[in-house]
Amino acid sequence: MVRAVQLTVFGPGSVQARSDCVAVEAPLEVRLNGEPFAVIMRTPGDDEALALGFLLSESVIEGADEVAEMVSWPDDAALGNRINVVLTPDATNRATAALHGRRQVAMSSACGLCGRVTIDSLRREGAPVPIRWSVPAAILHALPPSLRATQQGFDETGGVHAAGLFGRDGALVTSAEDVGRHNAVDKVVGRMLRERRLPLEDMLLAVSGRVSFEIVQKALIAGIPLVAAVSAPSSLAIECAEIGGLTLAAFVRDGRCNVYTHPERIE
Repeated sequence: MVRAVQLTVFGPGSVQARSDCVAVEAPLEVRLNGEPFAVIMRTPGDDEALALGFLLSESVIEGADEVAEMVSWPDDAALGNRINVVLTPDATNRATAALHGRRQVAMSSACGLCGRVTIDSLRREGAPVPIRWSVPAAILHALPPSLRATQQGFDETGGVHAAGLFGRDGALVTSAEDVGRHNAVDKVVGRMLRERRLPLEDMLLAVSGRVSFEIVQKALIAGIPLVAAVSAPSSLAIECAEIGGLTLAAFVRDGRCNVYTHPERIE
């Protein structure tokens, strides 16, 4: 996740050579039944979970049972990894349809859904997440500090995002870091998918930065009813959360937050 680099610091009246740590960004090529599907720019680590979460959000798989095998191997020439996902027949048919609906592009660490061709292809059908419970505002306010305590990569580099899944009591279930905000979400969702724990109806998702459409979309696909972000939401994230029945809280810091949709989940 971290690599040491040498640099030169130019300051007032001084020039200093020093070393520092930066977050590693490297490509992960995802293949389906041996055929290229996508290249994801990510921080190495937990690539299988990342691939599972990514394929779930891309509508290629609907559950872990649709994955027959996963095999990964290094690609030294590209300083990255390849992972081949062998699908069941039903998922293979769905993957063929998905390939017709996306461009064959490399997805940068800033890109959540860059391979989609049309706006319509971004929309997922499905019933809104039902409102079955609520949590105290104090638990919501405690999520960012709890997530921040897990961010070793950020402490070393200042260059990675984090996502964390929490229970309704505010207890951390799992967290991940990555140079891509959406990759971190895919990693934590992929772990839960691998453990066959979806839908995540009793969990809260916290993210370390802003929240845009693809973060809300991934949460809804995983069945997560509440997303808490340290920074701002986008207009499309708010619209998606409102339609999907998801509670979207942003600027969650310093004991305050803005709840943009479905505030009835907050006590």
